Amino acid sequence: MEEGVQLIRGESEQRYEVFHTDCPARDVVDHVTSRWGIWVLISLRSNDLRFYELRESIHGISEKMLAQTLRALVQDGLVWRKVEPTTPPQVSYGLTEFGQDIGEPLTDLFDRITHHLPPRPTS
Repeated sequence: MEEGVQLIRGESEQRYEVFHTDCPARDVVDHVTSRWGIWVLISLRSNDLRFYELRESIHGISEKMLAQTLRALVQDGLVWRKVEPTTPPQVSYGLTEFGQDIGEPLTDLFDRITHHLPPRPTS
């Protein structure tokens, strides 16, 4: 297989040339590996969360950045969004099957990194 070209099999065979800037696969990778994308996926790995729960679990993220990150991950098919018809509306987020597939190696990576860090000093 050519370097930088991934073959996707489906109803019709499509080639994604991941080193081209207009490749849709590259957009998904950019969203997943963005400053906040990885943290959203890791936060949703165990359970579905409401918007405010996500915001509280990811220290340092603004509401604006969380909303933008979630919008991109929903559009990419990694995260689902459910709106309950209440007043005010309750919005929940969770990982799709695709999101779980992508989130698993990210969680493994995070676990490996934290396992190899020196112990945190106690105050």
